[in-house]
Amino acid sequence: MKLYTSHRAPNPRRVRWVMAEKGVEDVEVIEVDILAGEHKTPEYRARVGVPHLPSLTLDDGTTISESIAIGRYLESLYPEPNLFGHDAREQAVVEMWTRRAEFYLANPIMLSVRHSHPALAALEATQLPQVAEYNRAAAERFMKTLDRHLADREFMALERFTMADIVAVVGLDFARLVRYRPPEELVNLARWLEGCRARPAAQAGA
Repeated sequence: MKLYTSHRAPNPRRVRWVMAEKGVEDVEVIEVDILAGEHKTPEYRARVGVPHLPSLTLDDGTTISESIAIGRYLESLYPEPNLFGHDAREQAVVEMWTRRAEFYLANPIMLSVRHSHPALAALEATQLPQVAEYNRAAAERFMKTLDRHLADREFMALERFTMADIVAVVGLDFARLVRYRPPEELVNLARWLEGCRARPAAQAGA
């Protein structure tokens, strides 16, 4: 299998983190230069269908894109440690918090960074400061919700580390490109974030 990734982008890091948690070492990792537009070449788009990273090409030629889909596929091959839930209840809870982390935290942060960091201007038709500000505020509203949720919990979804935590941490870490830090009063969020960042696998692609 071949994983097409970029150390410049947050979504590919989710997959690298999953691989690190599971100790996956039999996947060839291929770096793609997104600032040079390598993900937009005819060859890449013909294989993947969209100019997105990451993508995973299987031995039979099938290509899977989208970080969560790739994570689920890897979990089916390397089931431990479990990151997506063991049974129907756990899987539903992990899915719920993963989607919340993606929709209300990671995506707004990514848009905020892409519309405010000068080096990322090449990725947008026009960088708009108001888009950055709106999305940063939206992310901070969810951070407050998450801070309350984490008041008596170590992790977001279950009593163990899951894909939901990966999605949220990677999103927050991407904001460091613009020297952003979550509000200091969100102490539960800070404790959770510090714990997740301390995991050995967290360094994958950081």
